[in-house]
Amino acid sequence: MAAGAGPGALRRLCGVALFLSQLYGLSGRAGSLMTTKHSQPQSTFARSLTSTSTNTPYLKAAESTEIPSYVTKCPSNGLCSRLPPDCMTCNTNYSCVYGKPATFDCKVKPHVHCVDQNNHEQENFTINMTCQFCWQLATTDYVCTNSTSCMTVSCPRQRYNATCTVRDHIHCLGNRVFPKMLYCNWTGGYKWSTALALSITLGGFGADRFYLGQWREGLGKLFSFGGLGIWTLIDVLLIGVGYVGPADGSLYI
Repeated sequence: MAAGAGPGALRRLCGVALFLSQLYGLSGRAGSLMTTKHSQPQSTFARSLTSTSTNTPYLKAAESTEIPSYVTKCPSNGLCSRLPPDCMTCNTNYSCVYGKPATFDCKVKPHVHCVDQNNHEQENFTINMTCQFCWQLATTDYVCTNSTSCMTVSCPRQRYNATCTVRDHIHCLGNRVFPKMLYCNWTGGYKWSTALALSITLGGFGADRFYLGQWREGLGKLFSFGGLGIWTLIDVLLIGVGYVGPADGSLYI
C-alpha cells in the first residue's frame, strides 16, 4: 500500500513544482514590465535635465554684455545730431535730390547714449546732410592710402588703386570705405628749391643729379664737366620746369 502510493505522490509533487515555476516566471515578466514602465519617465526626466544643463551655457553666451568697438568713438550724453556716423543707423531718404540738403531719420546704436537740445535722452532723431554718396565727396572729406611704387613724373601720368575712408565727422550715403583711382602724388622728401640751387651753382659737377638720386647721370656730368657747360644749362631748365625729378619717382616738396 505504501509502495503503491509513492509514484502518485511523486507526480503530485512534480505538478506542484511545475505550477510554482510557471507562476514565478509570470511574476517575473510582470515585474519587468512594471520596471520598464516606471523607468521610462525617469529616463525622460533625466534627458530633460541633461538638455537643460547643456543649453544653459548657450543662453549665457547669447546674453553677453561685451561692449562693441564703435562705442569708443561715441561721446557719452552728447547731442545726438552731432554723433559720428559710426554711432547711428539712418534710413535712406529716397526722395532726396543729389547735391541738395536733405533730412534723414536716424537711431542710435546699442550702448550709445545721447541727448537732445533739452538734455533729454533720446534714441530717434533726425540729421541734415547733403544728398550724395561717399565716393562723390570732396577730396578733403576722406583719407586715402598712399603708394610709393608708382612714378609721379611720367607721361601719361600714372594712377594707382587706393582705399579711401571718410572722415569721422562727415555724413554721406553708401559705404564709408571705398576704392578709388588716384594720381601718383607721393613725395620722398626732395625739395625743388634745393635741386634748382645745386643745378645752378654745382651743376657742372653733377651735384644736382647726385642729390636727386641719379648717380649715373651725376657721374656723367662730373667727368664731362657738365657736358662742357651745355648739359648744365639744359639741367637748369629741366629742373626749373619740374621735368627732371627724384629718381624714386616721387614729387618735390
